[in-house]
Amino acid sequence: MKFKEVDAFRAVMRSGSMTAAAAELYTSQPNVSRLIAQLETATGLGLFIRSPGRLTPTEEGLAFLREVDRAFIGLDALKDAARNIREFGKGRLRIGTVPSLAMTVLPLALQRFHEDHPAVSVAMDTGSTQLVADWVGSRVCDLGLVSYLPPTAIAEARPVCDLAGCCVLPPGHRLAAKAFIEPADLAGESFISMAHGDGLRAAVDAAFAGDDRRVLHFETPYGATICQMVGLGLGVGIVNPLVARMHRHTGIEVRPFLPRVPFVSYLLLAHNRPANGLVDRFDALVAEVIAAEMASLPA
Repeated sequence: MKFKEVDAFRAVMRSGSMTAAAAELYTSQPNVSRLIAQLETATGLGLFIRSPGRLTPTEEGLAFLREVDRAFIGLDALKDAARNIREFGKGRLRIGTVPSLAMTVLPLALQRFHEDHPAVSVAMDTGSTQLVADWVGSRVCDLGLVSYLPPTAIAEARPVCDLAGCCVLPPGHRLAAKAFIEPADLAGESFISMAHGDGLRAAVDAAFAGDDRRVLHFETPYGATICQMVGLGLGVGIVNPLVARMHRHTGIEVRPFLPRVPFVSYLLLAHNRPANGLVDRFDALVAEVIAAEMASLPA
């Protein structure tokens, strides 16, 4: 597989035709067609369905494009890094995080960091736990914050927060009168789960191992989405209490859940990373902010 072949594939997907892709790449349409055919041979994938005057991406082609785009994020990051080294020296910090932390503790840490380092440029990228781990491992990001330890983490991981998951209920739900919720209470309830493959999904499902009578209607990778859906009456769920607190405006009821479901957040750093005072300072601030937020939660 060669870069020219991948670049031609990306141009065709972006423009919608080989002719337009050829114009974008300053080459001929037959050359683009040849590069695509070579890529299909190299990957063993059928990337397009060809019909007279029409080129339609296959499911394999769309899936391959997602991986190609992830690779190009790294190339774009190199361009950004070169520009920022020219303009700011080392005065730049790039953080990868999952959405639940991006919408809760990270803005508070950024506020304090900016007060101490107003000249430093900070970029925050959000993605899944595994994607954040990949960004940190490949040094696209200087550090990462994730909501569980990814199975293929390629970075140094340190727990920074360990909270007990809480049960979120729709406004006026029959279980709102209870002081805490147990698995048997949710028998027959429409349940909104974390997505399959998510480490938190496994932890929640384990709590129901002995008495699982939930009705699994929905799943989503984000606790914030669960809270929004619960607020609309679509079901119940178990989420990080920091996320639940942020969504109390939706009218959701929040109750402790037993047995304890651990929601552990981790800070990720690249192995053998060079010394960076900005990373160390932000690392310390995140720990302080999370400790303060944990202390402010109801018992």
